[in-house]
Amino acid sequence: MELKLVEILVEKYLEGTSSIAEEKQLKAYFSSNEVAPHLVQYKPLFSYFNNQKEEQFTKTLPLQAKRQSYVKWISVAASVVVLLGTVHYFYNNDNSETELGTYSNPEKAFVETQKALEMLSEEVNHGVESVAILKEYDKTKKTIFK
Repeated sequence: MELKLVEILVEKYLEGTSSIAEEKQLKAYFSSNEVAPHLVQYKPLFSYFNNQKEEQFTKTLPLQAKRQSYVKWISVAASVVVLLGTVHYFYNNDNSETELGTYSNPEKAFVETQKALEMLSEEVNHGVESVAILKEYDKTKKTIFK
């Protein structure tokens, strides 16, 4: 095979644009003993493919995958925990009326309501201050970027 053709084929191979027929020509060239000295560096690459063709897989493969028994026991234990948690919740959750923020004394209810509204007012005022800062920023930005 011509040296110039081999160089072109090697270049195409390295770029990934060679065809299968061209790759076969390269394999045949590099498997011979007459390889140009400046192309000797590619000989191990192509001899690797020939060596791998001859290699055989000798290990035996199991027909069924071994399923580990602890996975089954973990799933059973998780199911039991969920079941016990559900049973515990329903037996200990009596549906009697619970006092959720109800007061029998109207004065105490009024004081607690005032505390809650004052806390809400403080949070809203804090939010309004933040918006005022943003408005000032926006006004400054408009004057700079006219």
